[in-house]
Amino acid sequence: MKTQLPIRSFIYILFLVGLPVIVSAQSGKVQANGIQIAYESLGSANKETVLLISGTNAQLSMWPASFCNHLVKNGYRVIRFDHRDIGLSTKFEKAGAPDWAAIAKAIQENTTPPLPYTLDDMADDAVGLLDALGIKKAHIVGASMGGMIAQRVAYNHPEHTLSLASIMAGGGDKKFPLVAKPDAISKIPPPGDPKDTAAYINREVKSMTILAGSVFVPDQKKLLKYVKNDVYRSYYPDGLVRQGAASLVGFYSGRQQQLKTIKVPVVVIHGSEDPLVVPEAGKDVASYIPRAHFELIKGMGHDLPEPAMKTIVNLIIKNARKAKSD
Repeated sequence: MKTQLPIRSFIYILFLVGLPVIVSAQSGKVQANGIQIAYESLGSANKETVLLISGTNAQLSMWPASFCNHLVKNGYRVIRFDHRDIGLSTKFEKAGAPDWAAIAKAIQENTTPPLPYTLDDMADDAVGLLDALGIKKAHIVGASMGGMIAQRVAYNHPEHTLSLASIMAGGGDKKFPLVAKPDAISKIPPPGDPKDTAAYINREVKSMTILAGSVFVPDQKKLLKYVKNDVYRSYYPDGLVRQGAASLVGFYSGRQQQLKTIKVPVVVIHGSEDPLVVPEAGKDVASYIPRAHFELIKGMGHDLPEPAMKTIVNLIIKNARKAKSD
């Protein structure tokens, strides 16, 4: 007679042998900040929480299983979620396409751009998610646009913040260029017909390969599988342009004075080969935050490369552990 292996034991064995499996994952949706947010909770609810905030057009799957597992193995609960306008969270269809001319004019004239939502709203979403899940404080980790949002969580909602890790994100100083390496970024194909999902998938693979830089080049088969899985989970290109507009305005919104008010332990992480955000913009963030630590990862582009994954996670853990003694 065959004995059926319990599913928990099966998952645990896969975890031990190093396969990319999320342990003790629970998925759900909550009402927060006036919208519905889809999330995934990993690890024990009795542990300190690490809240992972994704970048532009990135679903919660942006944070790889190996990244999350390493945090769980080190005693943390991990929450990753879909922003508004992407994945399984609320879509803002009625907002329509951004008025790019009006947005550009407002940036130049330092007036309020016409946006359906801002990065501050998205920071409120993140905090609303924590509240809905009954989490009083968390270690806030964000990458790219998520890094700018994480910074806002830290200074707008200090009562919810244990520590901050800002990855490949600037602090809004207009002296830095919008694009670090224009020649590289110009090779990303323009958006095509949204009905052509095959073209969209090919563009995403090309875009992510270029953003990764020339040192840690992504495995094309794995990257294609990742993009296809995301498209299968949720395909909503309209959200990309609205998130992009919020990110653009957020990039140019100087917030040095706000950064100075952050009191929790902070690590700012940047790649030396980032073709989108210059490393100096990351250094600038760290320079304004008291006792912040800046870490430049050699060879890393604008992504979370597998060879640097453990280094990044260890930096986050090292910074998070400082919060206990502060």
